[in-house]
Amino acid sequence: MATSTRQADALVDFDAVLASYDPALGLEVHVELNTNTKMFCGCPAVFGGEPNTQVCPTCLGLPGAMPVVNRKAVESAIRIGLALNCDIAEWCRFARKNYFYPDMPKNFQTSQYDEPIAFDGWMDVEVGGETVRVEIERAHMEEDTGKSLHVGGATGRIHGADYSLVDYNRAGIPLIEIVTRPIVGAGAKAPEIARAYVAQLRDLIVALAVSEARMDQGNLRADVNLSLAPKGSGVLGTRTETKNVNSFRSVERAVRYEMQRHAAILDGGGSILQETRHWHEDTGVTTSGREKSDADDYRYFPEPDLVPVAPSRDWVDELRGTLPENPTVKRTRLQAEWGFTDLEMRDTVGAGAFGLVEETVAAGCAPQAARKWWLTELARRANESGVDIADLGVSPATVAEVQALVEAGTINDKLARQVFDGLLAGEGTPAEIVAARGLEMVSDEGALGAAVDKAIADNPDVAQKIRDGKVAAAGALIGAVMKEMRGQADAGRVRELVLERLG
Repeated sequence: MATSTRQADALVDFDAVLASYDPALGLEVHVELNTNTKMFCGCPAVFGGEPNTQVCPTCLGLPGAMPVVNRKAVESAIRIGLALNCDIAEWCRFARKNYFYPDMPKNFQTSQYDEPIAFDGWMDVEVGGETVRVEIERAHMEEDTGKSLHVGGATGRIHGADYSLVDYNRAGIPLIEIVTRPIVGAGAKAPEIARAYVAQLRDLIVALAVSEARMDQGNLRADVNLSLAPKGSGVLGTRTETKNVNSFRSVERAVRYEMQRHAAILDGGGSILQETRHWHEDTGVTTSGREKSDADDYRYFPEPDLVPVAPSRDWVDELRGTLPENPTVKRTRLQAEWGFTDLEMRDTVGAGAFGLVEETVAAGCAPQAARKWWLTELARRANESGVDIADLGVSPATVAEVQALVEAGTINDKLARQVFDGLLAGEGTPAEIVAARGLEMVSDEGALGAAVDKAIADNPDVAQKIRDGKVAAAGALIGAVMKEMRGQADAGRVRELVLERLG
């Protein structure tokens, strides 16, 4: 353990990692369902309530309280399993997973272990033009824990805190945990595959309408398992599990960081400690959490207070008929409808903007315009802010409103960028920002004409070139007019006026 801790901050160049080691990747994604009530009681399952106001004897684990399974949560679990091409169990049970956490009021978690409701599935993801099949080991039902708040200290974690508070509102919220089998042979693409899988899984969850799937609110959280083995050995190394990574970008970064950290320890003759790790968004590093327990350490046994779940085949077939269009099929269809090239679609998906473009088009925006704004202006801003593009704070409907103002001639593309500044600053709707900032295009022919006349008078040599037939020189006068009008003029109309004035 000492070796692992001492060398944890050393990193090996990523290319050097790949020269010596084969990475194996596994992902555990927790999906918080959007049921009205909790998994085993009637308490409301809503986000953001006052601490400890959405609790009862059952979710607090008080003596004598008896749980009852939430049928809607079972339905959602089955639909998720079917969408992931899983087999659905004809009979399964809940189990008690025993371990102590301050935010687990019962001192055990009601989960599923060797009898999950869905198992043996798969999902295809596309990375760099290549289709990668990610095998799903299982999707099982369980309940969420409460939430600890550590007060004082510099990190927000328990180490160095003055005291801790516990909010049990989240305890008992229905969860589906989706666990992949080890993804091997990914090589350099391991970080990208991890990101693409979580992004596509989120799209699927949103399409199923079983969760808000907002990573910033913890509706969808990813645990990243990573191990390295000597290149060509065909074995699996000792894994670490980076817990609760809450953005696509961070999933990719966490995989890359752990690959480089593991390699540094192994190159130095050390051994990897099987442990959980914390991801730090601000610094892009992981730190040690606790030694990772094996299944035996949790002392699983069947939950005695709950009857088995045995979904009928008729019910499963009925739910199969409610599934949305497969995301891969949908992308192919929309690519044809939108007229995107393979490269344009690949870049859109890779940026995590496919769903955003789809919603923007649904709000009335032309596909290429929607793609332009999300993959240039907004992607740049997201990158500068260090957040996923979906978490930037600009909605698809708002982007469609901005484009509508451009198409109406109210603003141009350059002025639209200032509108996005206002949107991110919380200055109101696009129309309100245009009015407040005075961004509306000048359509007064008299004002445009005066600006053109001034540009001609200030640049007699350029004007003479245009009179002599060198029309390309008009660009200099157009630029002068646009500067005079603070960019709030139609460049096409300005060009027409310049050429009219100069014959």
